[in-house]
Amino acid sequence: MHPVDRRSFLRLSGSAAVGSTAVVAALAGGPALVGGSALAGPAAHAAADAQEEPAPPSREFRAMWLSSVENIDWPSAPGLDVEEQRAEYLAWLDLAEELGLNAVIAQVRPTADAFWPSRLEPWSMYLTGTQGQDPGYDPLAFQIEQAHARGLEYHAWFNPYRVAMSEEPDLVEDHPARQHPQWVWPYGGKLYYDPGLPEVRAFVQDAMMDAVTRYDVDGVHFDDYFYPYVVEGEDYPDQETYAAHSDGSTPIQDWRRGNIDALVREMHERIREEKPWVRFGISPFGIWRNASSDPAGSDTSGSESYEIICADSRRWVREGWVDYINPQIYWEFGHPAADYETLVHWWSDTVEGSGVGLFIGEAAYKAIDGTFEAVTELGDHLDLTRSLPEVGGNVFFSAKSLRDDSTGSVDDLVSRHYGRPALVPALDSVPGEAPERPTVISARAVEEGVQVRWRAPGATTLALWHLPTAEVGEAELADGRNLVAVVRAERAAGELVHEGADGSGCYAVTAYDRTWQQSEPSEARPVRAARG
Repeated sequence: MHPVDRRSFLRLSGSAAVGSTAVVAALAGGPALVGGSALAGPAAHAAADAQEEPAPPSREFRAMWLSSVENIDWPSAPGLDVEEQRAEYLAWLDLAEELGLNAVIAQVRPTADAFWPSRLEPWSMYLTGTQGQDPGYDPLAFQIEQAHARGLEYHAWFNPYRVAMSEEPDLVEDHPARQHPQWVWPYGGKLYYDPGLPEVRAFVQDAMMDAVTRYDVDGVHFDDYFYPYVVEGEDYPDQETYAAHSDGSTPIQDWRRGNIDALVREMHERIREEKPWVRFGISPFGIWRNASSDPAGSDTSGSESYEIICADSRRWVREGWVDYINPQIYWEFGHPAADYETLVHWWSDTVEGSGVGLFIGEAAYKAIDGTFEAVTELGDHLDLTRSLPEVGGNVFFSAKSLRDDSTGSVDDLVSRHYGRPALVPALDSVPGEAPERPTVISARAVEEGVQVRWRAPGATTLALWHLPTAEVGEAELADGRNLVAVVRAERAAGELVHEGADGSGCYAVTAYDRTWQQSEPSEARPVRAARG
């Protein structure tokens, strides 16, 4: 549905183009989008400068949540055959590329089950319609492989404590919840593991780490489900657990928050020990506490995650127990109880100096269902978040809403902000080592455009830059208008054709490790004319 024309595109010489869509078109006068990347360079600068638009950032996290619980996004229904499931997933990656995203956050453990052959939990019913039934392939392996082939980061999204979406589910005979009935309790129409039991906390970590250890994930992601959202008039049935695992000196509300703190802290420690490059992030409810409850809280008057799900998200940031925080700020500018701008500034202030990355969770579904009255609401959100140095990007819920753009809100967002590619930000808390400086071997005019060849030993990802001059400094590498493409090293094979390029300017390459630590840039090489 994006207003595009199909003209020029980027080609990997001797390799398939990144993504299954070879050409994703450009707005008239703008860059051509390919594989989530955009063709840009000196020619584009003049147009942007003439309009006095701020230069887009070269680093920005751009992701969508791909939700599997109750088949919200993928797969669209239980029981699809293998090829149908694969085709649907590839279509979501096509969309991510078309929109200019650089990451996908995919739900792989929605209800104490698995989208991989887990050693501890059954296959998810959302795959086949029957819990425990083998879908005939490994969805997690397939998802990661295909995302990486397109240069997209893959964050595996887990729900720690939710067992089932009903209180009396049909669990397989060997399900841990059936083998250990003392681990679970019903609440609000659903079934949950008891977060107050140390053995439960250890088990759910083991279940999630099974995927982290065995698969090449880039990130581990929790959403906002810890203790269940409070149901009015119904307390959690954990009084016996509290009596058994507390000396009574800590109020039960603080004890519950302590249980979640322990889960977050221990999970971070285990990920860092197993795979130091894997990022751990959490997407809590957008309001930690209101200032009326705590002077450190935000100037809001909505529900507080500190109370309603026992999530002390501000502490996780201050203690460094997460690598990034991704608060769900699912409201609009001027909302009377939870103003978007107020909350973005509060979270920006909260992470400042912590080393924790901040990505803002965006309610794309509200832009599509009409809750957001202005078509420009989502795009206006990015006007704000890009102005704040502590905000590193945005994540959209959910994939379906990005696809079904009935209002034009996503069109507006993409045309205003995602017309050029972006690198994933590096995070201070994630250890890494930049690869050695790459070398551009040649930049040669060819019939299709400009062919660039390079050497970049030890790199996971490469970025190709088209610059007005041979100057390659911090300013040039911060300006997204200079960024031509971001490609996985194994896919590019040391060559890339910038199709449609006019042969002006110079080309440089930077290299990145798994944590997005950037090498020194190569020397910028001017384009050599084709031999006639």
